[in-house]
Amino acid sequence: MLEAGDAAPEVSAQNQDGETVTPDFGRTTVVYFYPKDFTGGCTIEANEFQDALPEYEDAGVTVYGVSMDGVESHADFADEHGLEFDLLADPDGEVAAAFGIDTDEGYTDRLTFLLADGEVVATYDPELAEPKGHAREVLDDAREHAAA
Repeated sequence: MLEAGDAAPEVSAQNQDGETVTPDFGRTTVVYFYPKDFTGGCTIEANEFQDALPEYEDAGVTVYGVSMDGVESHADFADEHGLEFDLLADPDGEVAAAFGIDTDEGYTDRLTFLLADGEVVATYDPELAEPKGHAREVLDDAREHAAA
């Protein structure tokens, strides 16, 4: 798994609208991986990122959610929960592999990366804690990084 100080990978994937997205990791960006659309912890986490999205945008931080679900599942998930950030479909695990995340079980663990200036700034393992509050923790760290 990529760690703080590692170079950010170059990745592209389709979002929930079927558009190919290539994140710019030169800008401050959050990429959070989650196991599956419509599951308990994943829904809490997505809703928390959505609730904080205006603050992320004010701080100049882009948010991407990534799972191995397909475009159609992401579209349904985004529609049902009013998600306004890109959910990247990674059915073959290529994005996960670029971040060094295991996909042997057919899904990824819940992991988050804060990236800026072309490198990983911080990694988070929300599996060790409740997903509730995770989006706020990452936002606080992104603001702190921007102020440094």
